[in-house]
Amino acid sequence: MKLDTLIDKLIDLSIEEDISTGDVTTNSIIPKDTRATATMTMKADGVISGLSIVKRVFDRFDKNIIWEPQVKDGDKVKKGDIILKIESNYSCLLLGERLALNIIQRMSGIATETSSYVNEIKEFDTQILDTRKTVPGMRVLDKLAVKQGGGTNHRMGLYDMSMIKDNHIKIAGGIPNAVKEVRSKIDSNIKIEVETTSLEEVQQAIDSKADIIMLDNMSNETMKKAVELIAHRAKTEASGNMNISRLKGVAATGVDFISVGALTHSVRALDISMNIVSK
Repeated sequence: MKLDTLIDKLIDLSIEEDISTGDVTTNSIIPKDTRATATMTMKADGVISGLSIVKRVFDRFDKNIIWEPQVKDGDKVKKGDIILKIESNYSCLLLGERLALNIIQRMSGIATETSSYVNEIKEFDTQILDTRKTVPGMRVLDKLAVKQGGGTNHRMGLYDMSMIKDNHIKIAGGIPNAVKEVRSKIDSNIKIEVETTSLEEVQQAIDSKADIIMLDNMSNETMKKAVELIAHRAKTEASGNMNISRLKGVAATGVDFISVGALTHSVRALDISMNIVSK
């Protein structure tokens, strides 16, 4: 499925739940032809993400908005910075205000957190990965925010990469059988990742020619041995209870990726305000 289609569906659903048959307050008070300007202002430092989505929201209500972003997605901003100016129909600005803020605050919160993780290991070649631990229906935006914060996207869903985990391995009768079964039934361009918890399982994944080997809940010492054992025959991903205080030690083991569920499952929105003034 195209990501733009998912975004359109998300915006449609959000408008339906918030506006439904119409904004009874705005429709009662604001004349339809009234023009206004709005500014979005930072109330905290952070990294901006979601401006492109905000524009798509306001375009739903007025095709003739004057759109003047003062920054771009991925930019670092400071408290007090004006990040966006919009001129539009007054009703459009009121209809889109809450949805736009909900989106940009959440996405910027994710981008800001991701940026802090990426910066923590900037002297290493290791990349920060996201996970599937996202709000249902919002994954495409959550992952876009991770990317705009400097992180790397893992698989979007169950369809674009094979992840052979412990339950798959059990029912298949081991890692070699699991990899063999998957490889015989998927397109050759789909990568196969195998979850491992011991050096013995790592060796089995190597022998099975897995594309990526997940080192799950291993100590740093064991991960370092696993990376040496793999010796670039597959990419390596460290996973399991990752937090920012662990990052440097994990990156020092030489892993290619560190996956961090907290980037998207424990989001703290970045504070942004929107002020509207009639023309």
